[in-house]
Amino acid sequence: MNILNRRFYARPTQDVAKELIGKKLLRLLGGSSPHIVSGIIVEAEAYGSTDDEASHAFNGISVRNSMMFEDVGRSYVYLSYGTHFCFNITAHSANESAGAVLIRAIQPLEGLSIMRRFRAIDDPFLIASGPGRLTQALNIKKNDNGVDVTVPNSIIVENGIVPPAILVSSRIGISKATNKQWRYVFAHWDHHADLPLSSQYASRSRQTYTAVYRICGANS
Repeated sequence: MNILNRRFYARPTQDVAKELIGKKLLRLLGGSSPHIVSGIIVEAEAYGSTDDEASHAFNGISVRNSMMFEDVGRSYVYLSYGTHFCFNITAHSANESAGAVLIRAIQPLEGLSIMRRFRAIDDPFLIASGPGRLTQALNIKKNDNGVDVTVPNSIIVENGIVPPAILVSSRIGISKATNKQWRYVFAHWDHHADLPLSSQYASRSRQTYTAVYRICGANS
């Protein structure tokens, strides 16, 4: 395993978010017959602390956001709008008290058939394109809050591939700090959770999907 170490996450949150694009997110599913499901991170957003009104940490520590103030390199999982979980990784420099990167989407690699069962959907381009879809596809729930992703564990992040380019934009679904360009997307991966699946988006998503498979290989 080539797991990203804690130093990787002990930097400005937006730098970590950008450099997570192209990395490989792996989820170990236990039980009588353990399985690995994985995908390349293709969309992520940075959330800061007192410098970011859109962040859970902006108003200080609470029961819900306490993980954002803990060691970097840990999962921060919370329930959004009472309907789905969101998966984040804590990341911030020593100059900041808190921070986390929201993993918004992955391009599936290993365990595609398992993800399909969790999502009850066949289209691989809809399986993990969005925070709620991602956690459902990887079976990430509230009890996965606080997992150390820098050591062999049920959730880890490894080196993956180098994106041809990384697109930068404002973050999705927020009403504050909308001027911050802290959303990062794998270039040519344009199938976003908030957009309809047009032929243009589907075509570009499939290009990236094919490129990821070609570079990394995949097992379904």
